[in-house]
Amino acid sequence: MAQASTDAAAAAAFASRSSEHIGLRGTLEARRLLLATDLSHASAAATERAIELAIEHRASLIVVSVVDPRRLVLPGGRFLRRLDQERAHVMSGVQAIVARARTAGVDATFLVWDGDPAETIIAAAQSEGADLIVIGSHGRGRLGRLILGIPSARVSQEAPCRVVVVPS
Repeated sequence: MAQASTDAAAAAAFASRSSEHIGLRGTLEARRLLLATDLSHASAAATERAIELAIEHRASLIVVSVVDPRRLVLPGGRFLRRLDQERAHVMSGVQAIVARARTAGVDATFLVWDGDPAETIIAAAQSEGADLIVIGSHGRGRLGRLILGIPSARVSQEAPCRVVVVPS
């Protein structure tokens, strides 16, 4: 009895469109899932969850990664890495995720866009007609959030669809 009320409460909470940490069994009709990844260790759990959800819901998966040119500039104006080098690195990483998803039987494709991560993820979800965004969370402390911001929080608040935030 306690399990049934817990499941109902979880389903109701998810239906509110706000972010959900993991969860989701049987509460979603999704045709197009968007995985937002920065290819970091923090995104690994989100990648696994996105592939699981795509299999479970027989949905297509769009893997999106964003190259943020602001992150490539060091103080003083020197570049940490050239934009084309960073884009090639990201492209290789998302292609590996797509290959893994396809091996698992998921119809998968990818996008690599430049810009502000949160804005670009939201734009990609709108453009691709995503039913659900799966994104990882770095779990930064208060200072990290102030300095770096939290793309996952912003995406959760502003996305045109449901969002699942998967902690690292």
